[in-house]
Amino acid sequence: MDNHFFKNLEKKTGVNMNEILELANSLQNANFKDEKTVRHVIQRVSKIANKPVSKETENKIVESIVKDGKQLDFNTISKMMNKK
Repeated sequence: MDNHFFKNLEKKTGVNMNEILELANSLQNANFKDEKTVRHVIQRVSKIANKPVSKETENKIVESIVKDGKQLDFNTISKMMNKK
């Protein structure tokens, strides 16, 4: 990954680059068809970003990923972290 990308993401979100890398590594082999896994990722992103996610929003994200088959990638994570 481009170091500039991480520096920009770190600057915009206030999230440490190492935490982003750890999250990225944990996502590589994650089963996003498993609701429990997806909920764990959402909660982890929420904690790292220090942005609470309501149960309603969490349910919508889970449904979008697990049931609708949407992809979870860095852009999605970034949007989750920046969304108010």
